[in-house]
Amino acid sequence: MTTNSTTQSEPWTILRLLQWTTEHLKKTGSSSPRLDAEVLLAHARGCDRIQLYTAFSEEPDEPVKAKFRELVKRRATGEPVAYLVGKKEFYSLPFQVSKDCLIPRSETEHVVIECLDRAKTILARDPSKIFKIVDVCTGSGCIAISIAKHLPQCSIKAIDLSPAAIAIANANVAQHQLSEQIAVVESDLLSSIADSSVDFVVSNPPYVSESEFLQLEKSVREHEPRMALVSGATGTEIIERLASQAADKLVENGWLICELSPMIADQVESHLNGTSQWSSVSIVKDLARLKRIAVAQRNAKSS
Repeated sequence: MTTNSTTQSEPWTILRLLQWTTEHLKKTGSSSPRLDAEVLLAHARGCDRIQLYTAFSEEPDEPVKAKFRELVKRRATGEPVAYLVGKKEFYSLPFQVSKDCLIPRSETEHVVIECLDRAKTILARDPSKIFKIVDVCTGSGCIAISIAKHLPQCSIKAIDLSPAAIAIANANVAQHQLSEQIAVVESDLLSSIADSSVDFVVSNPPYVSESEFLQLEKSVREHEPRMALVSGATGTEIIERLASQAADKLVENGWLICELSPMIADQVESHLNGTSQWSSVSIVKDLARLKRIAVAQRNAKSS
């Protein structure tokens, strides 16, 4: 934050800091410059974002301004805000995040919604039902934790291949006091799950193709973990593996609910419809009307 001779004597109030930073981040390519500025200043100040609005005329002390300047500098290079502040909200819940896991996104909330809607339908028929759920590629644990918070009648295994991501997921499980409901497990997809009576397999797996990865925003491509993003040459490889494994673990009429890229939605739908293991295959659109979630029900298992 630099000044010229006409404005040098003006104090750097919270409002002025936000105005200057919004313009600066807009020029560096941020898609939400005002929100970024508010989140970073609230973090530097150690307050909730809403509290900034009652303190516009206040001038932060120098340590706060120095911390804010450093955060803004890093954000201007493309570093995601969630990593800078170490947290992100998902399904109206707070989650710790780091560069070892994907940043939770609103699109992924549709996985939670689809699972909870189907669970509620089942509970209407059988109120005593206790669900077994596996969350594959759990990352921060946001899907598993959001489901558990709204579905006390369940036990969940949250799986990831990355030990560093598992540490983040465990921290979030502890923070939300769900250790009795959720067990975090290191596994390559469902390879270490012996149970074959699972009611739901939910997942936000890697689904980006090699070519699509090159087109991702710089902040995603250069900062979020590649292993959590890229599936392979086509983008469908891991989802196809997961579907095959899930068919062996799910109970009859159990559900696979999986996030995907709109670019591979038709291929995934065709793949699921092309086997005898799945029925009721559908693709759910997100709020932007993009094909985002694959849903399929396990057919009766042949004897």
